[in-house]
Amino acid sequence: MSASVEGNIIADVMSKKPNVKITRFPAIIRIDGERMLEFDMEEIGAALGLEPGEFGVYDFEIETSTHYGRQVRLDDKVLLSLILKTLLNTSALS
Repeated sequence: MSASVEGNIIADVMSKKPNVKITRFPAIIRIDGERMLEFDMEEIGAALGLEPGEFGVYDFEIETSTHYGRQVRLDDKVLLSLILKTLLNTSALS
């Protein structure tokens, strides 16, 4: 996540969710979670002081720099699933 004003607010929103770890660096913010991260655009938009529907998945993508796992974009949410990565790592070990 970009360490912009918006990125910092997104990190603050996500830090309140269970099993989410935020690591801040000078230019980026790393957001880690277990199994799946769910970024709710309405929740993020409200934290940014925007009206419902003003912050969308494309606005969110501007703030993201990179990700691992499978990203699914819905109308009002971005889901980042880490399950596939975990399964691939597990099967590679057996």
